[in-house]
Amino acid sequence: MTLRNRLRGLVLTGAALLTVSTVLPPGAAAAEPDRAHRASGDGLSAVIRYTEYGIPHIVAKDYPNLGFGEGWAQAADQVCVLADGFVTGRGERSRYFGPDAKTDYSLSSASTNLTSDLFFRGLKDAGTVEKLLAQPAPAGPSKPAKELMRGYAAGYNAWLRQHQVTDPVCRGAAWVKPITELDVARHGYALALLSGQGAAADGITGARPPAAGAKAPKPAKDPVEAARGLFGQNRSDMGSNAVAFSGETTANGRGLLLGNPHYPWHGGRRFWQSQVTIPGELDAAGGSLLGATSISIGHNSRIAWSHTVAMGVPLTLRELKLVPGDPTSYLVDGEPVKMTERTVTVASRGADGSPTEVTRSQWWTRYGPVTTSYGGIQLPWSGGSAYALDDANAANLRFGDAGLSLSKARSVDGVRDALKVQGLPWVNTIAADSGGHSLFSQSQVLPRVTDELFARCSTELGKRIYPVSGLAVLDGSRDSCGLGKDADAVQGGIFGPSAMPTLGDAPYAENSNDSAWLANLDRPLTGYPRVFGDFGTERSMRTRGAIEDVEAMAERGRLTVADLQKQQFANRVPAADLAAADAAKACAALPGGTAVDSHGKRVDVSDACDVLADWDRTVRTDSAGALLFDRFWQRLSDAGPDHELWQVPFSAADPVGTPNTLNTADPLFARSLADAVGELRSAHIALDAPLGEHQFVVRGGKRIPVSGGTESLGVWNKTEADWDSAKGGYSEVVHGSSYIQAVGFDGSGCPVARTLLTYSQSSNPNSPHYSDQTRLYSAGRMVKERFCAKDVLASPELRVVRVSER
Repeated sequence: MTLRNRLRGLVLTGAALLTVSTVLPPGAAAAEPDRAHRASGDGLSAVIRYTEYGIPHIVAKDYPNLGFGEGWAQAADQVCVLADGFVTGRGERSRYFGPDAKTDYSLSSASTNLTSDLFFRGLKDAGTVEKLLAQPAPAGPSKPAKELMRGYAAGYNAWLRQHQVTDPVCRGAAWVKPITELDVARHGYALALLSGQGAAADGITGARPPAAGAKAPKPAKDPVEAARGLFGQNRSDMGSNAVAFSGETTANGRGLLLGNPHYPWHGGRRFWQSQVTIPGELDAAGGSLLGATSISIGHNSRIAWSHTVAMGVPLTLRELKLVPGDPTSYLVDGEPVKMTERTVTVASRGADGSPTEVTRSQWWTRYGPVTTSYGGIQLPWSGGSAYALDDANAANLRFGDAGLSLSKARSVDGVRDALKVQGLPWVNTIAADSGGHSLFSQSQVLPRVTDELFARCSTELGKRIYPVSGLAVLDGSRDSCGLGKDADAVQGGIFGPSAMPTLGDAPYAENSNDSAWLANLDRPLTGYPRVFGDFGTERSMRTRGAIEDVEAMAERGRLTVADLQKQQFANRVPAADLAAADAAKACAALPGGTAVDSHGKRVDVSDACDVLADWDRTVRTDSAGALLFDRFWQRLSDAGPDHELWQVPFSAADPVGTPNTLNTADPLFARSLADAVGELRSAHIALDAPLGEHQFVVRGGKRIPVSGGTESLGVWNKTEADWDSAKGGYSEVVHGSSYIQAVGFDGSGCPVARTLLTYSQSSNPNSPHYSDQTRLYSAGRMVKERFCAKDVLASPELRVVRVSER
């Protein structure tokens, strides 16, 4: 009997397997589900083989059963985080957590629970997700994607019925309850809307028609500056690095891929690691966003892929001309069109905890909802005009199909075909295959704003905002200003796959959240509308450093997976290579070794000079001087316009080397140094303290040092943490390197892969997998992946279980 047939037998019979209750990780429980609303399991089951670090390898006979195994295993590790997300999708946060509390921003930008509930309850009442589920593929989700959703809900519910809560976050909580297929679909839809409607939740739910005779409020911040900040390069909430190397740069002529997504360490946008197998149909491993039913970033035996957040803007704004005297009607080609009022009621609780209800209206147009803000951009609703948000992903429930199609691809050409699903809402894709091919593609769902359309239909506000941000503001009063449809687009109003910036078979293809322009320095991508991103402009410090690193690697050649792992933990600081020596020299030249801080106090900075000079220019945990430079550099780089920071300006002819030469004559230099020195001394932190003593996380009452650096430093291994000097410095990481994978191929069918989930599999402090991979991360180590069945079954920590409805 072949090994594959033996595995199929394990799934179908469960022979000689251990019982579920004796071997699965402990977790949360709930009351018996409401059978009228829970997902039907239809006798679903799966085999889960756990290996080191609690990584599940899920084997099932078909998609419903695979979804069952995924829902079960995710609940075992992350039931509290998942349940919290499902509460969000149902619009029930105010009921359980109070209306005024803040959200964790995992599924929208809503500032309070009440705003979140009004937004998501509005979508629920409108039946938005049900309508998308009813659409036949390719516009709607495929049958396998729907079967995964159904199975996921059944597996999650079965786990809840059979286990008790151990995670203190939700132990005994009423909000941990069964889910349906719709809950799973709504969760995926929320992820698709994150950069569109989800980023305007406050503006949509707070939009009110102006009173008669009321003057339009003046925006508190210039919309151009707000747009520049919203879409600028130093966004820290979502990001990533990824690079694919073609066979001409590798030791064996096959492709290599290093993926380093930067995502939150807490809440609903965490990754969760697994392998999913349907014998003869699907076999892929990687990281999934919690609640997702397919691998988000991963590999199979032939290809590996990763994503980076793209710079393309996935929405447009429509400026509406209102009917005089009727602020809820707008004109299209001179004809009045009435807005649709959606009255939304959510359950809440009063200050005394008593149940209450809140009712608000939302206003919808043919383009989408009226909004009075998007991110930090204020969009006043006046008697003469209003703004509607046209989200390209409002018709996209294909996120699961995108991951599923990538998981089944067998080559870079197969990846290109998978991207034709057009289910990726706001990311680029970087891939490599065992045949030695590489790929970069900005195949996100993007509104079809051509240069011609912008020139013909942009409003005055749009003419100011679009060049600096890529956010188009189009005239909503003319039907001729519609977005149209590309012949190969899955839905109307978006660019088709053939229009996307794509680079194939370059020696390397890299992205660090700048536009597609410099995916490869020698093969720049140009000639795309501004909505795709900015081209020919200054790159972020992280992009510059990444290109320097991967170019050097490609030129050196003979690359292996070990080289990828070395790059991940090199922790080089590009900003320091440009500025630290000049900073140390200028520090030593300060009269009397002192500088005046931002409060007018003179500070002795003389000790800082030698610390900066002697620092190794890395952010490893043992780096002495890294913390001083970090606190100094954040102040200096944020204090004034970029053109004042450097003496040599940016040049498109040398986009990686410029700008350069620190402007130490600027008064901000000495002031920022004095502020940083004073801050560390006030916190009783030595200027040459090793970074890991003051950048760490606490798990199980013990400090775990963390390497890496902030966005402004340009470090590949990005780490964003909350600064709290009273707790010793950076005492908790909030965002940064998450699911890391270094993947190569040797022709055996068993990929050569190293992986790491920096924050570990479980948020439950009682789980053995709460911080085990975090300790690996601290040590600069990764997990040797077990992909082929022979390696999985050879694991010294193998635990095999059969999970089922009973």
